[in-house]
Amino acid sequence: MVAVKDLNDRSREILRRVVESYLETGDPVGSRFLSRHLPISLSAASIRNVMSDLEALGLLFSPHTSAGRIPTEAGLRMFVDGLLEIGDLSEEERRSIERQVSGQHKSVEDVLDEASKMLSGLSHAAGFVLAPKYEASLKHIEFVPIDPGRALVVIVTEGGEVENRVIEIPMGLPPSTLVEATNYLNARLRGKTFEEAKTILASEMETQRAELNELTSRVIASGLATWSGSKVAQSDDPLSKSLIVRGRARLLEDVHAMEDLERVRLLFDEIENKRELVQLLGLAEQADGVRIFIGSENKLFSLSGSSLIISPYMDQRQRVVGVLGVIGPKRLNYARVIPMVDYTAKLVGRLIN
Repeated sequence: MVAVKDLNDRSREILRRVVESYLETGDPVGSRFLSRHLPISLSAASIRNVMSDLEALGLLFSPHTSAGRIPTEAGLRMFVDGLLEIGDLSEEERRSIERQVSGQHKSVEDVLDEASKMLSGLSHAAGFVLAPKYEASLKHIEFVPIDPGRALVVIVTEGGEVENRVIEIPMGLPPSTLVEATNYLNARLRGKTFEEAKTILASEMETQRAELNELTSRVIASGLATWSGSKVAQSDDPLSKSLIVRGRARLLEDVHAMEDLERVRLLFDEIENKRELVQLLGLAEQADGVRIFIGSENKLFSLSGSSLIISPYMDQRQRVVGVLGVIGPKRLNYARVIPMVDYTAKLVGRLIN
């Protein structure tokens, strides 16, 4: 595949101008327009020759016989990777994002919802956030006997969610053992996430087993095994994650033709396919910073030809917590949206901590 370094200065400049004009207007770009706007003096005939060469390389194409050119997905990718000049956000833009997303007494869910709405508003596309459904911290754990040989494990999170699990316990277990197990767990796990709690328990059950009698250790181990098999722990299942999408209507704002409307309709269908979309967004969890998918580079958006700009957001231990970004037409304003997504991801990471 051709790379930026394989193009001469003239070809690079013409490709840059074609892409920038297309992203701004959505219209094909002709040689006369370029001859008036290029920083170098070239005749329309010379420009047409260069555009023909770029078309032969698969970077431009002509949608109609007599029209100008627009970039192919390969041309957009070359522009984004090698020709795009990405600036930083101004202080006013940063403050504006912070005002919209942050605020006193906001829950994690409120912060994520505001982030998705803000991304949509600033990008004129759809904004989204992918987050674990169970990221709340533990507030209280209790073992309650229900009949001989069984007990109920009650788990309450800081967000008020309650989960109940039934475990097997030794017959004739004294009530004091369940009280001891309850006290032991609450003293160590309050304020911890489920994943942190499991790690702490697994370690302490090995190093501090002597502090507990055998029956108490068995009760705690049974509780741990139950959590490991519950829906709380099934983070690899796409449906165990919460997907927030805001601003679908903005995708209709720049529709000029029936084929544009059909592409938006297809994009709506793709967004509704939660399982595949969540799996795609999971790719960003292995990324360091912003990732960009253009059109058919990902099979999910091959029909609508849409672009996706995504970034993971992290907790204070630099562990990936979730993913946020923008979905829209290939004509996204990449120079503006990329730093916006990057900064929002860092801001959300700070806020949820």
